Order: sequence, then C-alpha cells, then structure tokens
Amino acid sequence: MEERKLNEKESLELISQMIANTQQRFEKENAAPFLTFGYATVVLSVVVWYLLKTTDNYRWNFLWLVIPVVGYFGLKMLFPQRKKLVKTFVDKAIGYVWAIVGACMFGFGVLAMFVRIPIMFDIVLLMGIGVALTGLLSKLKIITIVGVLGIMSTLLFVFHVVAGIDVILLFGAVFFVLMVIPGHILYARKGGVSHV
Repeated sequence: MEERKLNEKESLELISQMIANTQQRFEKENAAPFLTFGYATVVLSVVVWYLLKTTDNYRWNFLWLVIPVVGYFGLKMLFPQRKKLVKTFVDKAIGYVWAIVGACMFGFGVLAMFVRIPIMFDIVLLMGIGVALTGLLSKLKIITIVGVLGIMSTLLFVFHVVAGIDVILLFGAVFFVLMVIPGHILYARKGGVSHV
C-alpha cells in the first residue's frame, strides 16, 4: 500500500477530526466514571460523617477504602455498554493522568493511616488537578473550569471554613461540583461535540 503525503490543509483537517473524535469519545465514555465515582464519594461522605457524628468511632474512616470498589463495580453494573475503543494519544495521556492521580490518592490514603496529614485537602487538590488536566487534554472548557474550581476550593480547607468532622460534608459537596455535575453535563451532551 502506497503512502500519500498530506498537504497542509488535509493535515489540519485530519488533526481537527481526531480532536473532535476524541472529544466525542471522551463525552460518551467518561461521563460514567465521573458519575459513578462522584456519587460514590458524595454518598460515602454523608455516611461516614453520620457514623462518626453518632458513634464517635473513628474506625468508620476505613469506609473510604470502599470508594474504588464501589466505583469499579458501579461502572460494570450501571454502564455495561462502555466498550474499549482504539486509544489515541490524548486518550492514553488522560489515562496516564488518572493513573498517577489515583496512585497518589491511594498513597496519601495509606499515609494518612499513620501520619496526620490534611488528607481532604490533598485529595481535593489531586482531583482538581486531574479534572483540569483532563479538560485541557480533551479541549473541553467546562471540564477545565470545573477542575480549576476544584483546585481553588482547596482554600476552603486551608482556611478551615468548616471545622471538625463537618469538613467531611464540605468534601462531599466539593466532589459533587467536581465530579457529579460535570458527569451529568457530559452524559447529557454525549454524542455531540462542542467546545463548551
């Protein structure tokens, strides 16, 4: 098969089409993780807060370890139509971003069992960075904006806007804005491509 050189106009059209395809695939495929992991975190935040408030037993914090399990099985049960597609460079880059963010969150979670660290701040910062980078890589402005808002929301934790265990509810509220709202936007738009 003979390779044909593309002229400048054809190259730009091909690149534009690849970006549009990546955005469309991103919208279709990634609404599910945003919704599943977002809702799992929001619901678990309320559950852990309630259990800590009523029992004063800090062992309930181990429930946070359920999020990856609920997220994984939630994706399989609620979104079985998700399929593996050929991955572009952007798809792989987004995958790498979330692999690093996930590994860091897991590492901070384990560290928090032994050392007192601002874990809510750390997780929100990592998630905000992950969402913002995802938005930038996929060229979806709404995802980028939400990610930046997530990063900025860490100031709520730095300045202790909420005190005591009520910070868990703040954490859940931030995740609602950071994951659930964009998940619903992506889910509602799936199939359509726009630069919003």
